Amino acid sequence: MNMERKTTKIAIFQRKEIRKTIHNKEWWFVIVDVVAVLTDSVQPDGYIKDMRRRDPELSEGWGQIATPLLIQTAGGSQKINCANTEGIFRIVQSIPSPKAEPFKRWLAKVGYERIQEIENPELATKRTRMLYKLKGYPEDWIEKRMRGIAIRDELTDEWQKRGAREQRDYEILTAEISQATFGVKPHEYKKLKGLKRENLRDHMDDFELILTMLGERTTTEIHRTKDTRGLPRLKDDARAGGQIAGTARKQIERKLGRSIVSKNNFLQNHKAIKK
Repeated sequence: MNMERKTTKIAIFQRKEIRKTIHNKEWWFVIVDVVAVLTDSVQPDGYIKDMRRRDPELSEGWGQIATPLLIQTAGGSQKINCANTEGIFRIVQSIPSPKAEPFKRWLAKVGYERIQEIENPELATKRTRMLYKLKGYPEDWIEKRMRGIAIRDELTDEWQKRGAREQRDYEILTAEISQATFGVKPHEYKKLKGLKRENLRDHMDDFELILTMLGERTTTEIHRTKDTRGLPRLKDDARAGGQIAGTARKQIERKLGRSIVSKNNFLQNHKAIKK
């Protein structure tokens, strides 16, 4: 039987307390605490009533957003309306506050952080998706990026099992795939895009992400087919996997009449197009 420990904990946003508890293997936040922090209202319950009157859609779906949960108070435990991270995001949309954007970023971190009391790997994925969404990435790009992360994890697991031990080993193998796929190594690609500490893949467009996935997924399959062991042979496979993706890149470039390898920053371009 799955028993969750109903414990009230405190999260801090801009030096103000927001109570939270675990329910259905995720964090749920006390709604009146969130409203009080965002509005500085001395009567957050009244603000919530007014907010629901102003937003009929929110009011209609309130039963799905707000759930009474046991929360520890000075007078003992009592049921108080709480919402999970997605529910709180919906509520924030109805609150005109200069704190809304920083609160969203804070909530994405706190709401989807790893819960030590309960093993739930899906929370990390949900948090990553939400962070990309908050940064302004479109859903179709997020889907590709998340798939790319899964393919990358699968590949690095194979490298670890087959003899790659140091961080430098992973960098060498990654560079082999990148060089064969795009004609440049990751540090050169970052320089081309004007990046420093940023994640290169977070600035790739659809073609760049897809070709990266193709090179890495092919490399994984080559390792398994050949049962490759040891860094030198892993490098050969990485180069071969990248070459397959590189061939696809060159064919695409010939048809499009332009280079796939670009200094463009996907997110900046996307935001510019939306304007």
